[in-house]
Amino acid sequence: MLSFDVEEYFQVEAAADGGTRPQQWDSFEKRLAPCVERILRLLSDHDASATFFVLGWVARHERDVVRMIANAGHEIASHGMGHAMLGRLAPEQFHRELLDSRRLLEDISGRPVVGFRAPTFSITHETAWAIDVLAEAGYKYDSSVFPIRHDRYGVPGAPRFAHLAVGPNGGEILEIPPLTLRVMGVNWPVGGGGYLRLLPVCLVAAALNGAGRLGRSGMIYLHPWELDPDQPILPMSRLARRRHRVNLGRTDAKLRRLLRRFRFTGVAEYLDTEAAGVEQAYSYGLKG
Repeated sequence: MLSFDVEEYFQVEAAADGGTRPQQWDSFEKRLAPCVERILRLLSDHDASATFFVLGWVARHERDVVRMIANAGHEIASHGMGHAMLGRLAPEQFHRELLDSRRLLEDISGRPVVGFRAPTFSITHETAWAIDVLAEAGYKYDSSVFPIRHDRYGVPGAPRFAHLAVGPNGGEILEIPPLTLRVMGVNWPVGGGGYLRLLPVCLVAAALNGAGRLGRSGMIYLHPWELDPDQPILPMSRLARRRHRVNLGRTDAKLRRLLRRFRFTGVAEYLDTEAAGVEQAYSYGLKG
């Protein structure tokens, strides 16, 4: 599976840590549309499809981007409204964002929205209440859990592949984590973002092949701004700037290599085939 988190370069968590606030977003140069056009050409050239998790702010301010993706035949899913990590939202506020973003995206695309990905993969044990809220809101699947250890996110004990996520109050939803490579009993992130930009493509390919040998599909994720090495430099810490900008100039070539080597689809096609056989369940209401 291939997915893109559709947001502007100034909406990333690293920019927020550097002092960029949502109240300033309207003042920044918008660079999303050309990046999405480039991605859509790449996918068309390689007969691939993808799921685009679109931020509600983008849908409100750059409606043509959503139409462009939908008209190209790709799945539209929700990335929330304002790119706030879930730990900053109350359950009631999150529920409103789920309903508002779905209504907005469906109005623009004319298609049902059934999937969600939290900003910065921020469903963890501490925010597991979000699983119950997603189930209550009627979403079919989520892709917000990274089964790794990280300073911002991660549930290292979670299953590596698609499974049934169970919330603290018993809510259930299909969870589709990003791709990892398991080495010496540890899950290593290789499935996209800065990891894909930093690591050799052969490691990503090895993880995808390993998933295939297990009869599973791996989830790759990227952001349109990762194909824009000329984007403005925003105030960030040294570590955040490295995470955000490392190897931006290599994203295009690495994505092309993966598209040539593997057949990619969006989540919607996966739901119609493999997901029906998913039986493994994991409770996110319990740590360990």
